[in-house]
Amino acid sequence: MKRVRVVCSGLMISFAGATALHAQESSAPQDVRPLVLTEAIPLENIKGRFDHFGTSGRKLFVSALGNNTVEVIDISGRTLDHTITGVPNPQGVVYAAEVNKLFVASSKGKLYIYDGTSFDLVTAIDFHGDVDNLRFDAATKRVYVGYGDDETAAIGAVDATTNKRTDEEYKLGAHPESFQLESAGPNIYVNLPDLKQIAVINRSTHAIARWPLTLEHNFPMALDEAHHRLFVGCRMPARLAVFDTETGKIVASPAIVEHTDDLFFDASKGRIYILGEGFIEAWQGKDPDHYDRIGRYPTPADGRTGLFVPDLGELFETIPHHGQQGAEILVYGTK
Repeated sequence: MKRVRVVCSGLMISFAGATALHAQESSAPQDVRPLVLTEAIPLENIKGRFDHFGTSGRKLFVSALGNNTVEVIDISGRTLDHTITGVPNPQGVVYAAEVNKLFVASSKGKLYIYDGTSFDLVTAIDFHGDVDNLRFDAATKRVYVGYGDDETAAIGAVDATTNKRTDEEYKLGAHPESFQLESAGPNIYVNLPDLKQIAVINRSTHAIARWPLTLEHNFPMALDEAHHRLFVGCRMPARLAVFDTETGKIVASPAIVEHTDDLFFDASKGRIYILGEGFIEAWQGKDPDHYDRIGRYPTPADGRTGLFVPDLGELFETIPHHGQQGAEILVYGTK
């Protein structure tokens, strides 16, 4: 079991492990910085790159894609509690509290379902294609699954209670990357970078609208449902495309960090956290159409995946191993 390493403001962390708190971009006092690096959780035996996160509120579930494992972290103790093996190239991971199950996607084509306490394998469902991002709809107890390429690419659904695939399926024509579910409405918003589109799926009518993009490589996505705004991270050029979900039009597209792989919306503060190549950025919404960058923090170039947990007010970022320096998870508090 690995214990947490606390990061003090006067200490330097190695480049492989983090950046120093003094390297954070801000001349403001530390207590008003939007993000403050507080500690690091060692994952010393994990090799290769990481992919997506999930959480139960008490645990973090980290897809160690290059290690073919899912790492289970106890949040309160900051300890590595369990390792799930047997998943080739794990990608998306989501926990369904209502049924106490963990769902793990594999790029090799299967969705693995585990008991949420013992982490014993319950079953696996073959989607016959790259299974990537996952989302859980607590209202319907369905796990939505992004999978496949070209003519096989779709968003499918699994009944989390019965562990059976349903007949709900939406063909998309290109591999789906990040997607977001409305909680008060019927829509699913899906990034389709190969088509330079956002697909908007209506779960009530099964109609699919398409929003074109002139920006390319749209991978991460976050949703501000209350203000009808969709945030899409694009890589070519590096821009944050802000869509009005009522019109399907882009209302803002500021330049952001290169090669973004994850971004999150902090509803309590009206902020967006963007993880990219060499930096984490914090953006503040002045109103639904205007956003200012309020912080930019150096981080290892390959530390581009993570998870923001609103109930904790913490942002977690994975850092792969470098040479003799083991992998770790950096923990940022939000101010």
